[in-house]
Amino acid sequence: MIVWAALGLLCLQLALGQSIPEPGPATHPPAAQGDLLFLLDSSASVSYYEFSRVKEFVGQLVQSLPLGSGAVQTSMVLVGSKPSVEFPFDQHRSGAAAQEAVRAAKQLMGDTNTGLALDLAKEQLLTSKAGARPGVRKVLVWVTDGGSSDEAQVPMQALKDMGVTVFIVSTGRGNFLDLSAAASQPPEKHLRFVDVDDLQIIVPELRGSILEAMRPQELHAAEVTSHSFRLVWPPLLSGDSGYYLLEVAPSADPGAKQSRHLLGNETSWFWDGLEPSTTYKVVLVPESNLHYLAPQTIQVTTLEEEISPSRILISHSKPRSFHVSWAPTPASVLRYEVLYGPLPGGEARLVEVPATENSTTLDNLSPNTTYLVTVAAIYSSGREKALSAKACTQEGLC
Repeated sequence: MIVWAALGLLCLQLALGQSIPEPGPATHPPAAQGDLLFLLDSSASVSYYEFSRVKEFVGQLVQSLPLGSGAVQTSMVLVGSKPSVEFPFDQHRSGAAAQEAVRAAKQLMGDTNTGLALDLAKEQLLTSKAGARPGVRKVLVWVTDGGSSDEAQVPMQALKDMGVTVFIVSTGRGNFLDLSAAASQPPEKHLRFVDVDDLQIIVPELRGSILEAMRPQELHAAEVTSHSFRLVWPPLLSGDSGYYLLEVAPSADPGAKQSRHLLGNETSWFWDGLEPSTTYKVVLVPESNLHYLAPQTIQVTTLEEEISPSRILISHSKPRSFHVSWAPTPASVLRYEVLYGPLPGGEARLVEVPATENSTTLDNLSPNTTYLVTVAAIYSSGREKALSAKACTQEGLC
């Protein structure tokens, strides 16, 4: 019936002398364009066999990517005692050439100084000297066995704060909470635990996720915290074709609107000083000298306040143990760390407690001893909020 109705309408249009509308152009997703950096653990914690399998995996990934100056560029940094750049972004223009360069990489050995390598990755992703391009998406793929010899959380957060999308592929038994915090959110989209012999299984899926992260998107928020978020949008203007008006206001109080005028070559803006657990209406108005561009509007809700435990309760004190509990327990906490040691100046010990719990029993203590107990709430942003209290064990029984 639908087909006959369509044919009847067509005949009526012809009889009335009406023109038949041309079919509209097929819509295709915008092409991916971005700088992709691989960070590979090549320290002594990785065996030669594991390193060769990881190189094979990365080689398969780059071989199937649309490499070119107007599409995807790729670079690779190796992790060791001192990180090494294997090749810059603008060196290889084909998947086959990049794959061959990955295969030729030599293992560095030494310590797993991931933090140093991330600092180098930041330089690579931002400098034209390394072939990086301004105004395109930045993606980091970190392949690791799960460990690091130095502090990696802070430099990783710095990359994400700059708008870098971070994918993590763990081939070992790395701490799930730590790696979840290091990867871009949500972790189920950006974090994979895979046996080194099964890496090829995730190549198609990871390739698709990388390309999707590099495609121009509408205005959206990234790296949302309790007091800030980063706003990102595709390059709609250029430096000499107009400017942006960016407006942010609490949805419940439109009169408290704040605005910024930004240059036409801007594609992101970090907005801080916001209230926690608050929904904001964001409007991006592209003011073009050439043609009209429609405003874009989104709503962003900040996270729950990152607060420290405000109360610590010591109970069930015995000669060699006592119980520690605390409150409140915000939903956005990744885990708690309980640090304790005898006063004055004794050796401190650390206990990790899941975010779903708010107490723990500390044992193997010394009788009749005063301890300093510090409970720290660890958030996904990398921030730590802590509170300390003193606790005493009872005298030993004769």
